Amino acid sequence: MNKINQEALAVKRAEQVFDRRRRTIGLFGAPILALLVFFTPIDGLTLEAHKLLSIMVLVALWWITEPVPIPVTSLIGPTLAVITGVVPVSMAFAAFANPMIFLFMGGFILAKAMMTHGIDKRFAYWLLSRSWVGSNPRRIFLATGLAAALCSGWVSNTATAAMMFPICLGLLASIKEMFAVNGRQIDLHDYKYATGLMLMTAYACSIGGVLTPIGTPPNLIMLGFLDQMTDIQVSFFEWMTWGLIAMVAYFVIAYVVLIRMFPADVEKIDGAETFIQNKLKELGSWTRAQKNTVFCFAVAVVLWILPGILSIVYGSGTPILKMYNRLFPEAAAAMIGALLLFLLPVDFKKREFTLSWKDAKDGIEWGTLILFGGGLAMGGMMYKTGLSKWVGDAIIAMMGGSPSPIAMVAIFSVMALLLSELTSHTAATNMIGPLAITAAVSAGISPIPVSVAIALSASLGFMLPVSTPPNAIVYASGYIPITKMIRTGVYIDVIGIACVTIPLCIYFVSWVTG
Repeated sequence: MNKINQEALAVKRAEQVFDRRRRTIGLFGAPILALLVFFTPIDGLTLEAHKLLSIMVLVALWWITEPVPIPVTSLIGPTLAVITGVVPVSMAFAAFANPMIFLFMGGFILAKAMMTHGIDKRFAYWLLSRSWVGSNPRRIFLATGLAAALCSGWVSNTATAAMMFPICLGLLASIKEMFAVNGRQIDLHDYKYATGLMLMTAYACSIGGVLTPIGTPPNLIMLGFLDQMTDIQVSFFEWMTWGLIAMVAYFVIAYVVLIRMFPADVEKIDGAETFIQNKLKELGSWTRAQKNTVFCFAVAVVLWILPGILSIVYGSGTPILKMYNRLFPEAAAAMIGALLLFLLPVDFKKREFTLSWKDAKDGIEWGTLILFGGGLAMGGMMYKTGLSKWVGDAIIAMMGGSPSPIAMVAIFSVMALLLSELTSHTAATNMIGPLAITAAVSAGISPIPVSVAIALSASLGFMLPVSTPPNAIVYASGYIPITKMIRTGVYIDVIGIACVTIPLCIYFVSWVTG
């Protein structure tokens, strides 16, 4: 067993010990701390807000320590709020029917159809087979990252990483065979280019998620909080105006850092083109199901971005735009695209349609939807009871009373990044989002730049295998020493926050939404 495999096993054992202790401490420590908060007199809080604060302590700590599954914790919070008389049941669970839930659900169903019928693989192999890629290792590196990033803008980053992982393994196997033919034996476990290609795949999957509102849960969570707590609606098109810039900038940073740290030691990878072309041929010609899926996806995308185009052509206050938004809100657009999958036939005589309900329900990440709804529910209750204002005022007081927009964006960006490195980025966003929005409102600052900064920063979890599912997937290859992941993750996180997130949100997002 080589050194890197031993290191991977040691890291895995350490993680298991740490997780077990973390869950045990959270299971017993969080309820005790929540009770202490409840029985501690706090000036400026109503009884309902005080009760909710103790519930929030329990929920937040259980989100972090995970003694029970995170979606279960998301249901515990609203349930306790009803039992303790904080809010009536209709208010506590109303957020689980938020339109954002159905926007996400429609996105999940469309993504499942794309994966079921191989649209994602067809796109990835098509991109890798382009003539400009060829057998150049740097261009293969670039094309692999582009394929992962562009796919994960519409499909979950976990699914994209799972799809790209075997493609990368096949490419690396071709490299090893090429070296063996030329009389050189390499071990991919300590081959720099293998480490870099795997990291590029994982990082690109997370980076691509910032492109669209449905690309990753933190995006929709922050949009949901903005809508629920401040009555501010950010359109799909608006998000993509800065999402595209953020994705490109993060991608360039990741590519430059990784290609410099893990360069290829050859000018050409013989066999790479043949490998890709063979894989592309194996997919065969386009099927009816694939064509139907692309059509349904295109319908949803057109409906999502059309309001932005109408706004540019006719103006933001035009009656035609108002009518369109009333008839085709983004959640309805997602569901139209998704529902068409069950209506367009593949073989009508056999009553076979593009997607079956069995496949669709397996593609819906129900835990994410519950977590999303639970986060919106807790945020809404914080706003209704006045708890969020109390917390927001306390944060502003700690920041000197009148913090600048730069300070607000910087502080909450770093908080979101650090917390998402250690726990689910969805849970981290649920915890920080309501506090950041109310703090911004209390300081008289637009909450939109801060909200966008939190969503973007939560996607920059690059330091540890536990930070994001794509990290864990590629780390399982054994080709990535943990020290290399930490080192590259720190570089990209710091540069991304300082050079992209903060200036983008302060200047561009403020300008677009101002």
